[in-house]
Amino acid sequence: MAITNPFRRTCRQLADGSYERNGNGRHVKHPRFAVAPEQYVRAFLLVQKDLQELFDYVEPADKNLCCYSYRIHELLMRTCIEVEANCKAILSENGYVRGGEWNMGDYKKIEKTHRLTGYQVKAPFWHGTQNIRTPFSAWQSGGALSWYSAYNATMHDRHNEFVRANLENLLNAVSGLVALLSAQFCREDFSPGPDLFAAEGPNDSFESAIGSYFRVKFPDGDSCC
Repeated sequence: MAITNPFRRTCRQLADGSYERNGNGRHVKHPRFAVAPEQYVRAFLLVQKDLQELFDYVEPADKNLCCYSYRIHELLMRTCIEVEANCKAILSENGYVRGGEWNMGDYKKIEKTHRLTGYQVKAPFWHGTQNIRTPFSAWQSGGALSWYSAYNATMHDRHNEFVRANLENLLNAVSGLVALLSAQFCREDFSPGPDLFAAEGPNDSFESAIGSYFRVKFPDGDSCC
């Protein structure tokens, strides 16, 4: 069956195997590709900025993954709200319609188009070995996203579930947001300045993600440049 409309907010590998080499991939900046994409990127950059500030007090390290606090809880809430906002934007701008409140059962449909389970996100300046996250990997076996479950649990019953507002769940949530943005816009940050390549990093098969802090590996070993 012929495709009559393009998928919006969906970053895809081009015919030459790249995403944005030699100026290719600029379709993500077309006004019909996404509604107000810069707002979603700006919201993420604020989350990233606050996470980096948190790291001034809680060292990014394996030993601190169980650390929890009101600051971590607040940032977990904001991050997951942004995850929901991006999922809703992808679904609605591609014509998805369902009555009532949407939930993770709806958001999970994005996996078929955006291959979120294949994304890996790497946090820099980490002490230990647990800085590479696959935030949507639980969907491969039909499981729930533990970090999203923690968000719901601590939102509705913070007193009893507060311990789940920890650094590990926050890191997974932020990594999930990085993956969602990468799956929509590759590395385009919609800044008003001239188009520039994202900052290069170590030769580790990861690419600099939007915001140039996290690094991302695209599904199936696809490279972004």
